[in-house]
Parts: sequence; C-alpha cells; structure tokens
Amino acid sequence: MDNPGYIMLSRLSAQARTTAVVAHNLANADTPGFKAERPIFTAFDNANRNGAAARGDTSTAFTWDRATWRDMQPGALQTTGNPLDLALTGEGFFAVDTARGERYTRAGRFSLGADGRIVDANGNALLSENGQPIIAAAGDTNLRVTGDGTIASENGPLGRIKVMRFNNEQAMLAEGDRLYDAPAEADGEIMPRPAIVQGALEGSNVSAILEMTRMMTELREFQFASQFAEREGERLQTAVDRILRKQ
Repeated sequence: MDNPGYIMLSRLSAQARTTAVVAHNLANADTPGFKAERPIFTAFDNANRNGAAARGDTSTAFTWDRATWRDMQPGALQTTGNPLDLALTGEGFFAVDTARGERYTRAGRFSLGADGRIVDANGNALLSENGQPIIAAAGDTNLRVTGDGTIASENGPLGRIKVMRFNNEQAMLAEGDRLYDAPAEADGEIMPRPAIVQGALEGSNVSAILEMTRMMTELREFQFASQFAEREGERLQTAVDRILRKQ
C-alpha cells in the first residue's frame, strides 16, 4: 500500500473514533451531570517528522488522534422535589468515596443507604469537608441543604458537603459516565461557598437532536472515506495487472 492508502486509513480510523464518541454522547443524553465529549485531531506531517523535508520531497499529512476535549458547560436544571437531589448551579464537583478512592461527580442524585449514609446511584458515600461520609440518624427525617452545602435535619447539623473546584478540568479523567478522577495537574481546591440547589438535578449537556445530526454527518464522512479506500485498492490492482501483462 502506498501513501494515499495509508492516509485514507488514518482518516477512516479518525472517523470511526468520532462516531464512537458521538454514539457515547447520545447514549448519555439523559444521564444526570453528563458532559459531552469531542475528539481532537490534527495533521501529522510525515515529511517533517525528523526535521526538514528532503530535497524534492513533498509533505504527507496523516490524521493524528490527539486527545478528547470535554464540554464542561452546565446542563439544564430539572426540578424533582426530592430532598436528596442536589444540583450545582456554578462550577464544582461533589466528592464521593469509592472503592478506588475519592472521586468527583456532577450527578447529584443521592439517597439514604441502609446504614444511614448519603450515597449516589452506585452506592458511593457523599463526603463532607473533613473527608468523612455524611450519615443521617434514624430520627433525621427532614433533611435540608443550604446553598453553601450545609446539610442538617430537625435534630441539628450533619456536616457540610465537600465540593471541589478544579482549575484544569480538562485534566480530569472520566471513570464511567458520572465519575471523574483528578490527578495533581487538575489543581483542585475545596470551594468555600458552592451554589447548591436542593430538590433539583443537573441534566446532561448533550442535545440529542444536535448529536443525532453530528452522527449522520460523521457516518457520511466515514462512507466517503471507505469509498475512497475502495477506489484506491482498485487503482493499485489495475496498476499491478498492467505491469504483469507487460512482462
């Protein structure tokens, strides 16, 4: 295979990945707190990979899969009336305790576990600012959450919800559809006054209609690249047949 074939294979690989990312976004259009993702591609200049191109050489650019960019725009708020449904109207992430350590989420659908801990949909405990799970006693029936994260019942305060802000949100690593890990380069800090709304959820920031339009566009691009690769294969086969006939 010569350069045109390899170039188109790189394009096909990029289109396949783009389609997979769009499909993942569509699948999470109704996931609370989900953030849409976008692949980032650039051109890899083959002629200049080791410096200046050789005399008479021409540049050959391949598609290079560089990274995935996460759209951190907030989703629409959905009022539920559930006292343990919490939404962040500004920046920040709730901190939860998982089997892999502390993780962060915008999905504020919480409930009371069997042991009184406030947990997310996967059973991960919601953490307070001191890094401990927030636990409600059997007599705590009326839970109230103020905007700054203070949670209390009719029997008194239970703690203050830990909300983290990250200066480099793109450095956060997604784990599934709701959780993020935060390496040191994410540069996180506890928010002193988060903006929390009780009885509401932040929805996904994915627009199903726009994402479906993107899916159709990417599928057409994939078909175009596939047809080009097929024609290139036919061209090479024709060239080989002609050479063999002359011999």
